[in-house]
Amino acid sequence: MSFLVRSALQSFKVTRCLNLSTLRYCSSNATIHDKIDKLVKNNKIVLFMKGVPEAPRCGFSNLVIRILEMHGVDNFDAHDVLEDEVLRQGIKDFSQWPTIPQVYIDGEFLGGSDIMLDMHKNGELVEELKKIGIKSALLDAPKA
Repeated sequence: MSFLVRSALQSFKVTRCLNLSTLRYCSSNATIHDKIDKLVKNNKIVLFMKGVPEAPRCGFSNLVIRILEMHGVDNFDAHDVLEDEVLRQGIKDFSQWPTIPQVYIDGEFLGGSDIMLDMHKNGELVEELKKIGIKSALLDAPKA
């Protein structure tokens, strides 16, 4: 392989990796990206969090779990990013969002705990759940 071809290939690889926070994720990025893409497309609700639903390991992840519980959502796919550093960095790169937790509904990135809380307060979350065939438990709650 000529010097020019080798230089061009090396340059391409580095350019491809510049969007990542570190170059060490370069080789596995396509694999983790594909894995995450498949997860969010094959499940109605996916939560990337710190800890597990039964034992969240940060207040923001706990907040998302409590909001989902209030709406009666108990069937969702949860992934503990603290158990897998490649997943932890991969989900941030995938969404181009720097924080955890991250919520996906029907394959679309919804946001983190702050956005979930806002959507819960203004009623938008009820509508998002309805779009995927989930009736919020809050609709059955007695009015005060």
